[in-house]
Amino acid sequence: SQSPSPRSNMPVRYFIMKSSNLQNLDISQQKGIWSTIPNNERKLNRAFWDSSMVYLIFSVQGSGHFQGFARMSSEIGSEKSQDWGSAGLGGIFKVEWIRKESIPFQFAHHLLNPWNDNKKVQ
Repeated sequence: SQSPSPRSNMPVRYFIMKSSNLQNLDISQQKGIWSTIPNNERKLNRAFWDSSMVYLIFSVQGSGHFQGFARMSSEIGSEKSQDWGSAGLGGIFKVEWIRKESIPFQFAHHLLNPWNDNKKVQ
């Protein structure tokens, strides 16, 4: 299902999405989809319906960089994708990539996450 119409009185939510490799991000950009572990699905779906916009900021594990960001454009469904070859992933959902660019974590060290003991965002 598609995102509800923008609701300016609702918050914008941001999530850091870790990928095990860069190829997953390439597949996501080509197909406009993403999949995450089942433990994340409930939180993302809730944010999708209770927020005006949900942005996903992507980082490959161990890279020390952010690789880009996208907007979540559908809720997470039950359909699974074989594109990533991981049996541990849940359903797929649509994403609209906004920018693909490698940005070192050090450029964002001034950003602190109040919901994670004010740790640096990375």
